[in-house]
Amino acid sequence: MSDQPTKRAAFESASRLLAPTRYDPTMPRPTTTTVAAVLVLLRVVAGVFVLIGVAAGWQSILDDPDIIADGWDPSSDVAQFGLLIVIAVGGSVLLIDLLLAVFICRGRNWARMFMMIVTVFSIASLFLAWWVQGQEIRIGTTFASLSIDILLLLALSSRSAAAYARRNEKD
Repeated sequence: MSDQPTKRAAFESASRLLAPTRYDPTMPRPTTTTVAAVLVLLRVVAGVFVLIGVAAGWQSILDDPDIIADGWDPSSDVAQFGLLIVIAVGGSVLLIDLLLAVFICRGRNWARMFMMIVTVFSIASLFLAWWVQGQEIRIGTTFASLSIDILLLLALSSRSAAAYARRNEKD
């Protein structure tokens, strides 16, 4: 008999996949959970760079004739207030992502599930932008964020990450 593990079936029943994990509060943190937390941190870092880019190019954004509403003066104080709103909302989202990374690393199932939902919406919105608007996926624009989201979804949906997040649940 070989020491090699047996190959898993390509299809498993839903009852087996949804079966509760065993109660094990001393379970060590799996690599997939650590990788997921690091990927969320990479999302935060990428978001910081995006906010810096938006702030640096704010005037060129305002100068775009497709964005300016009729009768609105982009050189007014409203434009600077708009930048503050964008930075505040973006910073809040990044702070929430940072907190989710901590909670994922600590093995909170609600944080894992919430981040998986956010990631699915992020991937779906990029797909819809490609499908409906013809937006190209390029390395300099959306490719990095899409790659991080796909890897994050794979890491968070793994059996080991799910077992670690549910390790304190009793039957």
